[in-house]
Amino acid sequence: MLVWSGFLLLVLFLLALDLGVFNRNPHVISTKEAMGWTTLWVSISLLFSVFVYFGYENNWLGLGVELGEPLSGKQAFIEYLTGYLIEQSLSIDNIFVIAMIFTYFRIPQQYQHRVLFWGIVGALVFRGIMIFAGVLLIKQFSWINYVFGAILLYSAWRMAKGTDETDLDPAKNKLVIAFKRFFPVVARFEGERFFIRRMGVLAATPLFIALLVVETTDIMFAFDSIPAIFAITTDPFIVFTSNIFAILGLRSLYFVLASILDKFKYIQYSLVAILAFVGVKMILHHIHWPEWISLVVIISFLLFGVFYSIWRDKKDTDSKKETP
Repeated sequence: MLVWSGFLLLVLFLLALDLGVFNRNPHVISTKEAMGWTTLWVSISLLFSVFVYFGYENNWLGLGVELGEPLSGKQAFIEYLTGYLIEQSLSIDNIFVIAMIFTYFRIPQQYQHRVLFWGIVGALVFRGIMIFAGVLLIKQFSWINYVFGAILLYSAWRMAKGTDETDLDPAKNKLVIAFKRFFPVVARFEGERFFIRRMGVLAATPLFIALLVVETTDIMFAFDSIPAIFAITTDPFIVFTSNIFAILGLRSLYFVLASILDKFKYIQYSLVAILAFVGVKMILHHIHWPEWISLVVIISFLLFGVFYSIWRDKKDTDSKKETP
């Protein structure tokens, strides 16, 4: 319990520092500031991987003995990095949706960080529940691996066909529709407030409605990303920590990538390949896969998507210049 408590306290401290100190006043997040935060979150995540290595290698606080699976430091280190990389890469697709939501609701840039912050807090809770439920299911029923594998293959097919979650219409979000039936919603923004009181009646602002949509879409994405990480490891501590650190960096990553996503449009095919790979790996869970294979394959798919996108963008730009 000490390890879990320490990790949760670390996350709460980082979140409090983020919102209460560095982003206390609403402001537009510049690309430079976002890159700085992204670098910080990635650095913290990588530093934590060092703790994972030595923690499992030396069984600190019961890691690998009383807590988690009996892994060597090297195994735990690779599984943590691979899980983190999977979640971070699949978050790119989530960024497309967040950008669409903010555009749809016309969220002012200075308030977008607040929506993302509380969206991340909600994601931590929901994903924590889904992760531990998934671990229990896998431990109790080995056939659930085939179900998760089938979900991932279906998700890959759906994404390849262009019918993934980016087709979601915020106006048709069932949670928002249900919320509006029982709770009044005002039409205008009231600064960064989620709720206001008008004539003694508590009402929600469009900022809170946008938060509801962000939360529900993240839950839908979690049905892809969480089974994906189970193809790498079923150690609850590694699954949870790698997933959480990837989510914590999602906000700053959004502000870095939101304006240049169109330049990396082919990276979506890398995500299709990653989902398909981990889906097959989960179905063939009875076959032993060296830990480093998954890490190498996922990095290769991502790099291919990035460099191919850059090459095609340059080629298209040159073709436009040559056209009279």
